[in-house]
Amino acid sequence: MKETAIRNRIYKNNLIKGLVITFALLCVVPLISVLFYIVKQGVGSINWDFLVNVPKPVGEEGGGIANALVGSLIIVGIATLMAVPIGVAGGIYLHENKNTRLANWSRLSTDVLMGVPSIVIGIIAYFWIVMTFGSFSAFSGSVALAIMMLPVIVRSTEETLSLLPRQLKEASFALGVPYHKTIMRLVLPCALSGIISGILLSVARVAGETAPLLFTSFGNAYLNTHPGQPMQSLPLLIFNYATSPYEDWHNLAWGASFILLVWILLMNFFTKLAIRKWRITY
Repeated sequence: MKETAIRNRIYKNNLIKGLVITFALLCVVPLISVLFYIVKQGVGSINWDFLVNVPKPVGEEGGGIANALVGSLIIVGIATLMAVPIGVAGGIYLHENKNTRLANWSRLSTDVLMGVPSIVIGIIAYFWIVMTFGSFSAFSGSVALAIMMLPVIVRSTEETLSLLPRQLKEASFALGVPYHKTIMRLVLPCALSGIISGILLSVARVAGETAPLLFTSFGNAYLNTHPGQPMQSLPLLIFNYATSPYEDWHNLAWGASFILLVWILLMNFFTKLAIRKWRITY
């Protein structure tokens, strides 16, 4: 009787384990399918001319996505410069003032902002920047992306700081180190891996966003590096060319999708690398 009960438990354990593995693999199948299809359709378009030339008119062979590559780097770079200082400072404030009313409202606002659709943020940036200055620009697109990056950076910074042992700060204060030096030279370096991973994840999140840029940077058929003028980006190029009726532009869109996919995968890889390299254990 006892052996029968043990065999039943082993059978149920193996059954549940098999179901968990099966459902986990089913979750991965769509991701693998998307990656395989994008690589299959896009890798054939990749060559040096594709990376250094701008798109050519319909009917002409060749052309590339240089304007979209440069535009994406500029727009995301400006957004990162705007979002990182504000986000890290916000995360520090929320951690250091956990139970104040302002911190609670700020935390609630951050959580709500994280769930706001990206197209709504694009419309807000349109009213704030585009209508104020009277023209579409890369800067307005960067403002929209910076707003989307903020909640990820704030929450990752706060959660990382919460993992640090309280004795670190107490030891620093006991040695007579001022509060601002304790934060800047002790707390932040110890939380560097979590903060950097949050920043890289936020960059990876906004790099593929199209909706906010439709209302702000608008796109540009030519190579432009002036932040005050309309600028092309990879998501916009993919959206515009994939919805066009021309086969040549479809190939450009697949190639741009492959480049964008590689970019996001690299950002996730560097996030894991940063966590492993700067991890501090206690």
